[in-house]
Amino acid sequence: MSRFNVERFRTASGLTLVADVAGPEDAPAVILMHGGGQTRHSWSATMRQLVEQGYRVINVDARGHGESDWAADGDYSFVAQSQDLRSILARAGRPVALVGASMGGMTSFYTIGSSPQPIADALVMVDIVLRPAPAGAKRIMAFMAANRDGFASVEEAADAVSAYYPERPRPKDVSGLSKNLRLRDNGRYYWHWDPRMLRTDDGPEPPRFSEELIEVARHVTVPTLLVRGGNSDIVDDDGVAEMLRLVPQTEVFNVAGAGHMVAGDKNDPFSSGVIDFLGRHLPIQ
Repeated sequence: MSRFNVERFRTASGLTLVADVAGPEDAPAVILMHGGGQTRHSWSATMRQLVEQGYRVINVDARGHGESDWAADGDYSFVAQSQDLRSILARAGRPVALVGASMGGMTSFYTIGSSPQPIADALVMVDIVLRPAPAGAKRIMAFMAANRDGFASVEEAADAVSAYYPERPRPKDVSGLSKNLRLRDNGRYYWHWDPRMLRTDDGPEPPRFSEELIEVARHVTVPTLLVRGGNSDIVDDDGVAEMLRLVPQTEVFNVAGAGHMVAGDKNDPFSSGVIDFLGRHLPIQ
């Protein structure tokens, strides 16, 4: 991948968000927003392919995740995350596309739909709809709420991920998982996100935001792509049908064999589908 810079974005609430940024400064911009409990590193392969296509890519750690600040007041609400995204958009310029997985997709959708003026030119929702399947949403929240006491090793954390996501082969080398962990003074590893997210009424993952998303859906008129993992337990047929009814310009792209973590499961077909969509709606000049 072309050389990238680590940049910092100051939000309206005073937090600092950390992002990897690469690509020509005058090119159309793509902002990558990860899912709850993830970090910007989940987009590494996709970011590389987008930059190779000629896009300006901003790949950001959300508040409370990765290297970005944790909210001192514990505010991880929908409104707070949307305000953070507006701070990034103010520096990104236009045209710009938002590509968001799960929590990042909901934040992107809400930000576009709640803005009085157009702020983006295309939207990609990665395995998330306005009303996620309850069983899958419950499973995500249960995984995030588990292991509050951390892990004795990276291997132990990898075992927990494998138990949650048995469809994905457990890697022989699990050292890459350390990017999602923090080693504390007590010698134990903890997930690289603020656990207070699970103590707010507006948790970081579905299904808590459905009514807010539905309320603003009529204002989301930009070209929209819904990427659906073929094996996802978050996006079901009913969710897709509602999305198509409320946001009729939505295109649906199915990634066979992928679960909820689409980019990590099947990155090449996922990235190809996203690049094809962006090429039609956010072309490189």
